Amino acid sequence: MTPIPSENGVDGDDEREEDDEKEEEPRLKYQRMGGSIPNLLSSDAASCIAVAERMISLGTVDGTIHILDFLGNQVKQFVAHTAAVNDLSFDVEGEYIGSCSEDGTVVINSLFTDEKVLKFEYHRPMKAIALDPGYSRKTSKRYVAGGLAGQLCFNSKKWLGYRDQVLHSGEGPIHAVKWRTSLIAWANDVGVKVYDVATDQIITFIERPRGSLHPELLLPHLVWQDDTLLVIGWGTFVKIASIRANEKKGANGTYRHVPMSSLNQVDIVASFQTTYYISGIAPFGDSLVVLAYIPVEEDEEKGFSTAMSSRQGNAQRPEVHVVTWNSDELATDTLPVHRFEQCKAKDYSLAHAPFSGSSYAGGQWAAGDEPLYYVVSPKDVVIAKPRDTEDHIAWLLEHGWHEKALEAVEAGQGRSELIDEVGSSYLDHLIVERKYGEAASLCPKLLRGSAPAWERWVFHFAHLRQLPVLIPYMPTENPRLRDTAYEAALVALATNMSFHKDLLSTVKSWPPVIYSALPVISAIDSQLNTYSMTDALKEALAELYVINGQYEKAFSLYADLMKPDIFDFIEKHDLHDAIREKVVQLMMLDCKCAVPLLIQNKDLISPPDVVSQLLNASNKCDSKYFLHLYLHALFEANPHAGKDFHDMQSDRAVCRL
Repeated sequence: MTPIPSENGVDGDDEREEDDEKEEEPRLKYQRMGGSIPNLLSSDAASCIAVAERMISLGTVDGTIHILDFLGNQVKQFVAHTAAVNDLSFDVEGEYIGSCSEDGTVVINSLFTDEKVLKFEYHRPMKAIALDPGYSRKTSKRYVAGGLAGQLCFNSKKWLGYRDQVLHSGEGPIHAVKWRTSLIAWANDVGVKVYDVATDQIITFIERPRGSLHPELLLPHLVWQDDTLLVIGWGTFVKIASIRANEKKGANGTYRHVPMSSLNQVDIVASFQTTYYISGIAPFGDSLVVLAYIPVEEDEEKGFSTAMSSRQGNAQRPEVHVVTWNSDELATDTLPVHRFEQCKAKDYSLAHAPFSGSSYAGGQWAAGDEPLYYVVSPKDVVIAKPRDTEDHIAWLLEHGWHEKALEAVEAGQGRSELIDEVGSSYLDHLIVERKYGEAASLCPKLLRGSAPAWERWVFHFAHLRQLPVLIPYMPTENPRLRDTAYEAALVALATNMSFHKDLLSTVKSWPPVIYSALPVISAIDSQLNTYSMTDALKEALAELYVINGQYEKAFSLYADLMKPDIFDFIEKHDLHDAIREKVVQLMMLDCKCAVPLLIQNKDLISPPDVVSQLLNASNKCDSKYFLHLYLHALFEANPHAGKDFHDMQSDRAVCRL
């Protein structure tokens, strides 16, 4: 089946943008029924529909009844009549289908057995039929039907065959009839009556709304919302009748409930007028779905009866309204049905899938219990169903309300995969708005434990040259990403002077096992001896050298950076060979540690090398003092080792005196 868009009554993008904030979220979504329907209606026209729990029945103008599955595929067909089928009725079990026709016949077919087809002749066009809800379970095989003859006929199986009983006559044609439990409601020219089969009594009469158009022009519509609520749509008027059980006081002072057969108290609990003509009506939880026919303005001025006969080819698209019992409009959708320009109000019909409504709570139906609505026109069948959580979230995203969509997902509405879809859409929106920092901060919440999603966004931020803002939020475990994601992040920090301190803190905080240091080292090496080689970058490079096992290179950088713990580093990694080039730095860091280190390793770095480095660093430090400390310690350790510098040490001593 093909989804079709509903049109919310506004043409033009500018007007839509102006009204965007005021736009109400739709309550229904629509799709055109496919399957066999397009082929069936290409050479015929739909005239009526009935819906059971397991199937759909579609009547046509040529008298055929098609049994369809819910995808529109034909399962069976009955050539039941020689003229248009006017009405169809299933029993509650969906085992029998009753039909009535312009040819004056009523036909009842069994759907699952080889029972003989029952056909009843009434010799005048029959407009409405209702099977006993318990038809398949009862031997009486009752139905009620009526038409232009003005008689409501109650047919049941007796000992000697089937027999008709006229329940009512004399008030014009029977236009509609619906049977629920023991109650039969029907509409004729003067109004609606309700008959109780159990008591054999008419228990109420609801007058036809004053000013309403003649039923031949605009049919009345009846639907039982439940066992006690009857919804009536007639012309432009809606009435809801509540048929309540009497309560009689018991001997102990309590009230006892009177059985269904004694129902006789009827109240009109809702009544209002619409601005459109009603072509169908059905319950929608605690509200109503109304199929609306909209005449053009000229037709309204001339009168509806004129429009029906003369204004062909100018009809407007039908509308579906969701309204409360107080007539408040909750939603309005315009349906682009096929050939709507040629349709009259009575060409449309609305049926809904049987549902109790008991699963409707808080504005939502329980999963699998949502009602389905079938809008039928001569050349089309459109299915409407309540929008679900995913539709709600999609609508929020469409209107740019990403935060609300995220809240809906986080509240546990819909399938768990939705958070990935909503998260991706939200991040896309923020990126388009160039709110990179906000997008990055939301990634842990939106991407959660999905490594592929994280990696996709890491490389997307990298492509946008915004990766540094994401790095503080990148996970290092649960999930752990591919090495390349972390390497790309570190390189992004290394190649921008503004983020060198962030690089250092990141290298120190990230577990070294999650990436390879070599690509990052290579990126930094290209900056050596340039103005962009900051101290933070040097220290980060030293840390990376350590990670990569290049301890001598790390020592060299630590020494240049005058890191206080360098002496421990030397001992830990046995870097005594490396100290020969860093005498001055070691002495400046801590001469008390440096001197013994140099004396102990005089075989690796000779006293002349130490003296030479200290003398050449006279502009960087107090080289004379450092030289004195070193030579003094050297003479004390071995007077012969420093004999070449005895005069120099004597001069230093005299100078100090």
